[in-house]
Amino acid sequence: MAATQTLTPPNVIVKYKGLLTIGLMLSTIMQALDSTIANVALPHMAASLGAAQTEVNAVLTSYIVAAAIGTPLTGWLADRLGQKRLFMAAVAGFTIASMLCGIATSLDEMIFFRILQGLCGAVLAPLAQTVLININSRERLGPAMAIYGAAIMVAPIIGPTLGGWLTDTVDWRWVFLVNLPVGILALAMLFFYMPNTEIKRRPFDFFGFGMLAIAIGALQLMLDRGADLGWFSSAEVWIELGLVIGCAWVFVVHCWTAQSPFIDLGIFKDRNFAMGLLFILIIGVTMFSALALLPPLLQNLMGYPVIYTGLVMAPRGVGTMIAMILVGRFSGKIDARIMVLGGLGLTAYSLYMMSGFNLEMGSMPIMVSGVLQGIGLGAVFVPLNTLAFATISTKFRADATSLFTLARNIGQAVGISMVTVVLANMMQVNHAELGAHLTATSPVVASQMPALLAGNAQMASVADQLVTQQAAMIAYLDDFVLMMYVTLLAVPIVFLLRGDKPKTGPGAPVKTAEEKALERAHAMAE
Repeated sequence: MAATQTLTPPNVIVKYKGLLTIGLMLSTIMQALDSTIANVALPHMAASLGAAQTEVNAVLTSYIVAAAIGTPLTGWLADRLGQKRLFMAAVAGFTIASMLCGIATSLDEMIFFRILQGLCGAVLAPLAQTVLININSRERLGPAMAIYGAAIMVAPIIGPTLGGWLTDTVDWRWVFLVNLPVGILALAMLFFYMPNTEIKRRPFDFFGFGMLAIAIGALQLMLDRGADLGWFSSAEVWIELGLVIGCAWVFVVHCWTAQSPFIDLGIFKDRNFAMGLLFILIIGVTMFSALALLPPLLQNLMGYPVIYTGLVMAPRGVGTMIAMILVGRFSGKIDARIMVLGGLGLTAYSLYMMSGFNLEMGSMPIMVSGVLQGIGLGAVFVPLNTLAFATISTKFRADATSLFTLARNIGQAVGISMVTVVLANMMQVNHAELGAHLTATSPVVASQMPALLAGNAQMASVADQLVTQQAAMIAYLDDFVLMMYVTLLAVPIVFLLRGDKPKTGPGAPVKTAEEKALERAHAMAE
């Protein structure tokens, strides 16, 4: 009885909140899983569709760019169509596009269907987050975000493992067809349990959206293609950078001066949301960078097969699930900022552990650091979501969740590009430094490689391979150190966030009759 008296009523009351949450979670898992599951299938896809390996990379690029451009549309579409109608259309569209990807017969068809998949999937994560915020009281938002966070964090981790298993045992097409049963079940649950919301006649700012779409699309293309084009030695990268800066500047000025802008800049007056946006942008850099680095490290340098690589990386997902359970249990009892700081500390320590990896070690250090990193990132992600949206105005919620998702995705894209550049550059630097020590006067050469002094070509090849292998390993360690420092860079932002503890006692605000009636209805629904 006491619990119902202290709960703040949610914005929307639903009767079957648990079943609706499962439907939202299935939708999010489907979209998050698809962001990584197709990666391991690319070689098989290229052979089946008659495309070169460089051409088939467009399958990934097209999805990323389409999803990035579609994400900011979530707020306007949710107001214009209603959340339920938009969500169901997006789930149906994503499921159908997945089926079409699974039966595609050419690269052009695959790219077109992936664009459709990216546009539909773009609204799923932010809209699911909006609905969760609306149907949960402030006090129960933490556990709800833990469920949402599990889908966001765990699905991309298991994606490569599931994709590799499906490709090896069945066919690469099943990395897309696996979405069909999940999508159909999610669609049915949304149809029966998701409430309708009010439709708002909100004008569409074509110019503002156009500027934002060009800036985001150019940024994603630059980050995705920069490494292959030699970055700033390429005219294309300079053009894309110019578009990013120019269009982003025009977009901000337009939103500042327009009567009905695409994004109301008043949303950034909420300090928690503004700081949360900056925080997720920084932490997004490290969130999946290790996930991108570990598979090539384990497979190419340490000789792990694809399936075993997935098993070794699985404890990371276990750690995330542990964090979700703990954070959900302690949400509202411990200051969310303390949990975020603890999560940052664990994440940084796990990256410090990874900076000590070597080619002779077993798999245990990989799994232990993975568990710690999973716990750390889970402990950061869930409380951060709670803090960022704790005080945001109801009218800004749909736009806020889409911007939050966009910032996280941009951070991930920047992070993956950054570690890729550092890896390539440091491999060259390390190779040159290590090779400089293999001289005629080197004790190692004289004692262990006398054939190298005699000009033996085979021994020279073996020495070069060993130097290349060691240079690559050191480059991976350099990346882990870099990510550790980037993680610690987010620590000061935590102290700029406000805690979210509802006032009680004599200083608490007096509730109106309408709020009390809503509270009673919420208690009955619970």
